[in-house]
Amino acid sequence: MPEKLRNIIDPDALPETLHSEMAQIWDKYCVACDKAGLEIPADTQTVRGLKFAFLFSDFVSRWSIKSPGIVHDLVSSGDISRSYNVSDYRSTVRRVCDGVQDENDLNVGVRSCRCREMIRIAIRDLAGWADLLETVADLTNFAEACIDGALTLVYQWMCQQYGVPQLKNGARQLPVVLGVGKLGGAELNYSSDVDLLFSFPEMGQVKADEGRPLTHEEFFSKLFRRLINILGKNMPEGFVFRVDTRLRPYGDAGPIAMSFDALETYYQHQGREWERYALIKARPIAGDLEAGNRLIDRLRPFVYRRYLDFGTFDDLRDMKRKIVREVRRKGLSGNIKLGAGGIREIEFFGQVFQLIRGGVNPDFQTRNLLKTLKILFESGCIPETVYHELGDAYKFLRNTENRLQAFDDRQTHSLPKNEARRDRLALSMGFPDWQAFNNALTAYMDRVHFHFNELLADPAESSGQMAEAGQIIEELWHSLADGDRAKEILSEIGFDEPDKILGVLHQFLDVPDDADISSQGRERIYRLMPQILQKAAETDIPEVVLQRVFELIRSIRRRSCYIALLMENPEALTHLIRLAAASPWIVSFLSKHPLLLDELLDSRSLYVPLGKTELEKEIRQRMNRVAAWDLEHQMDELRIFKQSHTLRIAAADVAGLLPLMKVSDRLTYLAETVLDEVLELSWKHLVDKYGRPAGFNNGKGFAVVAYGKLGGYELGYGSDLDLVFLHAVPRGYTTGGRLSAIDNHQFYVRLGQRVIHFLTTMTSTGKLYEADMRLRPSGEAGVLVSHVDAFEEYQRDEAWTWEHQALLKARPISGDPDVGNRFLDIRRRILTFGRSETELREKVIGMRQRMRQVQNDGKAQGKFDIKNDPGGIIDIEFLVQYLILLSANDHPSLIQWTDVVRQLNSLAIAGVIDDKSAHILKQGYLVFRYLVHRLSLEQKPA
Repeated sequence: MPEKLRNIIDPDALPETLHSEMAQIWDKYCVACDKAGLEIPADTQTVRGLKFAFLFSDFVSRWSIKSPGIVHDLVSSGDISRSYNVSDYRSTVRRVCDGVQDENDLNVGVRSCRCREMIRIAIRDLAGWADLLETVADLTNFAEACIDGALTLVYQWMCQQYGVPQLKNGARQLPVVLGVGKLGGAELNYSSDVDLLFSFPEMGQVKADEGRPLTHEEFFSKLFRRLINILGKNMPEGFVFRVDTRLRPYGDAGPIAMSFDALETYYQHQGREWERYALIKARPIAGDLEAGNRLIDRLRPFVYRRYLDFGTFDDLRDMKRKIVREVRRKGLSGNIKLGAGGIREIEFFGQVFQLIRGGVNPDFQTRNLLKTLKILFESGCIPETVYHELGDAYKFLRNTENRLQAFDDRQTHSLPKNEARRDRLALSMGFPDWQAFNNALTAYMDRVHFHFNELLADPAESSGQMAEAGQIIEELWHSLADGDRAKEILSEIGFDEPDKILGVLHQFLDVPDDADISSQGRERIYRLMPQILQKAAETDIPEVVLQRVFELIRSIRRRSCYIALLMENPEALTHLIRLAAASPWIVSFLSKHPLLLDELLDSRSLYVPLGKTELEKEIRQRMNRVAAWDLEHQMDELRIFKQSHTLRIAAADVAGLLPLMKVSDRLTYLAETVLDEVLELSWKHLVDKYGRPAGFNNGKGFAVVAYGKLGGYELGYGSDLDLVFLHAVPRGYTTGGRLSAIDNHQFYVRLGQRVIHFLTTMTSTGKLYEADMRLRPSGEAGVLVSHVDAFEEYQRDEAWTWEHQALLKARPISGDPDVGNRFLDIRRRILTFGRSETELREKVIGMRQRMRQVQNDGKAQGKFDIKNDPGGIIDIEFLVQYLILLSANDHPSLIQWTDVVRQLNSLAIAGVIDDKSAHILKQGYLVFRYLVHRLSLEQKPA
């Protein structure tokens, strides 16, 4: 990196004017040391670093000559050569505050401290002994220590003068200071203002011993104004930090401090878009930090919406236009912060993704920009090249910013005009001359501006063809009443049957005119229409595609953020059109769960469903981001996980990338993964409340057994989960919970109930699955969770033949492996005992006839029911089950598999049926299942 180059610059190789100036400054410092009776540092490396720091900063050289004891103390104490941590600064400021008697003493003491520490930070930075991350951390930590130390003293004085403000519970009420901007992001630059937001927890009155009692707002307003004066007042000793409070509600016209309730109400009802950006970096930095974090939690829903907020792009474009006008008006072309390609553009680049995705993925809620860029890269939002180019540019610009400001301890972002100053800046950045530095700076800023413009390019304007289409569609919209002209326009766009398309458009006319749609939402729908029509015209079934896409638009019309997602991402719209052409079920699925539109953004994952191991890894990552106490968020995360991966499976399915058997496998793996997590969450919750069941210390003593389609790896998109719950714990009570102990059996019943609650409860994000528990012993009349011994007894003595048929598709899928293995042993014993052929045939045929009678009652005339009619799927399943139950006593291997295809293979291998019969049955079964599956995707009955 160029910044390291300055460490090896030979002072003798400097340009003559700068070499001479460096020598003069050093001579003055040596004279000052001699007068003060101080020794000059002897270490060559230290001397060289000090010489460069004096040359590159008039502030450092001026104070070092005026007060040479500062540098002498820094060198002799070793502080100049070591890194500080947070506690070092807190201790330094605390020592200053400990000896303070009044506000004047505090003013002088903290300014003297500030002078020493800013000189230390500048020398370490300019001499190359600290990198950017350490420099901004030092500046941030020192600012926090000063603010907190001064605030603590002033609060004590205020309480002595006016009384102690109290919470409603009688506890002492402390002030809360939030840092925003670079202070909040722990990225403070050298001579930066500190952006502060002041608050206090509750309204009320201070109980005063005498005089008029102050309201809490009056008390804390006085407190914070005194703090601002202490920090920002210009005195002969200088200032500590300039304080900027303009980011508070109502700006300069608003109160200096507001209660938590007042802040939350303001942001909920009056908060503006730029205030969301400001609060991204907000964090408590002084006062009551715990209360400050509670305030941040209350404000988080304003900053981060619980959906993908692509509408942010429009807002940022407006801000960008204002910035461009400001740059032109103020002539900011040489400004490394506000100019084109400057620091602010990188910050906006990161923040737009944070605002879009932060409410859905908490990983994006970081305050540090470099961390944000890394998250964008790791999550696939930006390519690696963009990540490195923006990160490198940010470091370069921030280093430049610090060099500019350290020169005279003055807040500036403008490049110097003076030639000598330019040379000093270039050398401080590790470049031999101004031209080399300026070339590098220009290259960095050009790349930043390019990426910034690419991010904010309006898809509807970026293509001349799309812009022309937009004009045509606008004319079409105004010509709908004129049928002939409308048909002409539709033909021009590329529709072969304009009459039909015109009919679809007329059906859609009421959507943008819905009174509940905001003006912004209406505008976005109109802007999206040209893209939809143009892409639909390119399909083989444009009328059908438009009807399906319009169904989606109708369902999300009041949630314009999703309209914005499609508008901002032409690739996502392309995938939507493709999926709409393939399956109405997918469009209906997206209409019910519009959050999944995000999945359309990345074709690398959209058509590539994950395997079981990858699913397990992803669900753990998702759930680790959610607080253990936040049940609602846990339920939402599980639902979003299930829905997003269902969409991926369906997309790969309709694209022909997954055969039917693999589709069912993927849907089965997904259900198993979700059930594992649901059981784990349910178990932890109950163990926390009631403790662990006694008598079973290893594992959970509980297993989930899958029957039916889940058990047979034959799950479809809308399949219920047929489940049975078993436990293997002896009698006893729970121990170790927060609440009173309960009976072991009651514990497991509650565990089963909680699993079902997790699965079936409808939340704002939908439900996970429908759970069918009717296959448990005694059906709906039986207990929800059975002991394995009772389960075996029931299967041996009471179960009907059809229940043994069902057992052929049963397998343990979640929970304790030992309990699962006990179930498998029971299954083996039940399925392999000898049966009478005549009796078994009669029972299987009788059950099949009863089923058909029930199903015929609602059957559509003239239609073949693929599942239920003679020769259909259920007949094949019953035939296979009959043959296995009849023959398993002689051929135990027949019960190994739970899916029909492998069961048929087993029957052929065992010689129970011949290969030709097995092949015919297997092909028939697969064809029927394929037809049912395709009809389901087309939303047609089987």
